[in-house]
Amino acid sequence: MKRAIFPGSFDPLTLGHYDIIKRGITVFDELYIAIGINADKKYMFSLEERKKFIEEAFKDEPKIKVVTYKGLTVDFCKEINAGFILRGLRNPADFEFEKAIAHTNRHLSEIETVFLLTSSGKSYISSSIVRDVIRNGGDYTLLVPDTVITTDK
Repeated sequence: MKRAIFPGSFDPLTLGHYDIIKRGITVFDELYIAIGINADKKYMFSLEERKKFIEEAFKDEPKIKVVTYKGLTVDFCKEINAGFILRGLRNPADFEFEKAIAHTNRHLSEIETVFLLTSSGKSYISSSIVRDVIRNGGDYTLLVPDTVITTDK
């Protein structure tokens, strides 16, 4: 069984994330959407909200499990017996950053990183842009799945 994790903070889940996840489930038998917990980071959405956004978006997809984890991603991969880390790339800067992490992870373990390019038309979307649009009262609904649309932020 090919099991992968797609790690991130998902603050919030974007259409870019959604695109990578939908395409990732065609590659892997099981895909864990792994929400990393970082006590030092300030999030716009609570852990519970972020998890709910993802669970609702993929409620009809049996190949997806939504989990949270602390610590090194490679350690979590070993814990759940995942042989792959799935990452999305939007641009050359993402590639350089993710390449360094992938090399480090490969040095620490036997876990392979698989990169998927974000689909055309979604490469400009990032969680930080979505948060900025929300903070400033803009229309963020074209940037996120319906499950993220909320009125309380």
